[in-house]
Amino acid sequence: MPCNPRHREVPAPVRAMPPPEGLEASRRFLAEMASRRSIRHFSGAPVDPELIENAIRTAATAPSGANRQPWRFVVVTDPELKRRIREGAEEEERAFYAGPHTEWHEALAPLGTDWRKPHLTDAPVVIVVFEVHRGGDDPKPYYVKESVGIAVGLLLASLHLAGLATLTHTPSPMRFLNAILDRPAHERPFVVIPVGYPAPGATVPDIRRKPLNRVAVWLGPGASEGDVTVPSWTR
Repeated sequence: MPCNPRHREVPAPVRAMPPPEGLEASRRFLAEMASRRSIRHFSGAPVDPELIENAIRTAATAPSGANRQPWRFVVVTDPELKRRIREGAEEEERAFYAGPHTEWHEALAPLGTDWRKPHLTDAPVVIVVFEVHRGGDDPKPYYVKESVGIAVGLLLASLHLAGLATLTHTPSPMRFLNAILDRPAHERPFVVIPVGYPAPGATVPDIRRKPLNRVAVWLGPGASEGDVTVPSWTR
């Protein structure tokens, strides 16, 4: 009998796959996600709302501190709201790019970014993700940034698997989003995600991802020989 009368358990979902099927599913997912790139050039082609809803439902399955689920996904398709978001973001970004040169400026140089953010109005959908802190009817959350970060990862994966392109955009500061989207003060902007299909002829920066042996440390037996190989066009 549990010590806490409010604590109850149910059978865990069965997810075991025979080794060949599990390995194949793992490789398929790796190949799919290895092709994901941040897109800054969107077409105006419409997006089926169910794809967005399914992605948010997927994101909301993420683990969170004490299961408080401290996230809010605000889906913006209204052109006027997108215009105001772009104006607010460009105002903040203009100040950043005009400011003193920093290591952050240097790190961004290979990506070719500047204060102009046309993706915020070109993309048919913009999802603004908020952290939900204590306030209103929401209980006190725990590990908010960690929880919301995991949820955003699932959101991006779901959108990518649905054939959609995304970009993670974090203008700083982001509090202007609360006023534009009429969100309460205890919700704090976490990331802005334009969603849609790439524009014809869209390009991405020529960058490389770190190899497995630069990002993983394996302690104990079981590591596979060599490194993960992905097609050159995904790097």
